[in-house]
Amino acid sequence: MFVDKVKIHIKAGNGGNGSISFRREKYVPNGGPDGGDGGNGGNVVFVVNPGLHTLMDFRYKKHFRAESGEDGRSRNQTGRDGEDLIIEVPPGTVVRDEQTGLVLADLKTPGQRKVLARGGKGGKGNVHFATSTRQAPKFAREGGKGQERTVVLELKSIADVGLVGFPNVGKSTILSSLTAARPKIADYHFTTLTPNLGVVEVREGQSFVMADIPGIIEGAHEGVGLGLEFLRHIERTRILIHVLDASGSEGRDPLEDFHKINKELREYSEKLAERPQIIAANKSDIPEAEANIQRLKAALEPMGYPVFKVSAAQNKGFGPLLDEVVRMLAELPEPESFEEEVDVYRLDEEEPFEITVENGEYLVTGPAVDKLLGMVNLEDYESLQYFQRMLRKLGIIDALREKGIQDGDTVRLRDWAFDYVD
Repeated sequence: MFVDKVKIHIKAGNGGNGSISFRREKYVPNGGPDGGDGGNGGNVVFVVNPGLHTLMDFRYKKHFRAESGEDGRSRNQTGRDGEDLIIEVPPGTVVRDEQTGLVLADLKTPGQRKVLARGGKGGKGNVHFATSTRQAPKFAREGGKGQERTVVLELKSIADVGLVGFPNVGKSTILSSLTAARPKIADYHFTTLTPNLGVVEVREGQSFVMADIPGIIEGAHEGVGLGLEFLRHIERTRILIHVLDASGSEGRDPLEDFHKINKELREYSEKLAERPQIIAANKSDIPEAEANIQRLKAALEPMGYPVFKVSAAQNKGFGPLLDEVVRMLAELPEPESFEEEVDVYRLDEEEPFEITVENGEYLVTGPAVDKLLGMVNLEDYESLQYFQRMLRKLGIIDALREKGIQDGDTVRLRDWAFDYVD
């Protein structure tokens, strides 16, 4: 089975917590703090593996989690960092954020790596919070949370040349004739249910990758037939070979088919419709084809579409067509990235805190609050003083005043509440 679009959830590892510890040695009765830092959480890293061709591995496994960092230990020992989680994907994989639809990664080069969920930083041990007046801090910092998100993986086949056309016009036969690929071939519509790739060797030192794209029908840009599922596979191609049934064997008009397919391409993507096209007038071995081939040449060559008379069944006429493909590829620029990638880290930036008023209580939430509560011991006097100073330093006190807080009003941070006193 060919799978080319999946949704998965990724979670980077959390940072290990900082340690609260004090030296305990035989001749040092009142040793100072020696709590070590927590290790950093592992990242989730996507890597392009050229040996993969589908997203089948993600069909049944949907959740991926990197290893968390270890907690710090006594004697200033830092916890071990969590290992990165490596997720291998085939070339041509585009990763989108499921919530925003933004492109996080366009993975097309073998060996290309992209961190899409960053591990949390390890928390600081209590040794970092000792001062001349606070010599025995009984608090440390929790490790940071690893990033997590739901992403959509889309596979867009990477090929220099794409074969397009209505079903049953001979695309698969052409691919099998020109390459070592062996697609399933039969005389009925939609024989090709998945894109097939093959390497065309024109002559020594000259080759290119060709993709047989499943047949496009009217309404494909709206998802009719196999349309939307496979139109994405020709977005990366540099040239389109438009295969037409010159014989009209099914009562079709090849010139009319040409315009219908291009209408579907244009409706799906204006940029895709502008790709250079070469016309392969197939089934030319059938007597009825000659008149249609002349019509195609008269109508399309003045528009810049070269028409080549070929027969996939007899493997004839492909030499001049392939020479033209090689010539055009040499002049065309390398394919661009699918879309501009967004900065994964900026995507996760949040306001440091937010204040809302509910039932007379002032609720303070946000990453700044989580981080602050994760590094204080509210049962310890020195830690509580540190907490109060940080409230002012972070601007939370000023923001509460702007919200109109009065003495005696309740302020709640997660599960902890206190009465406000200015």
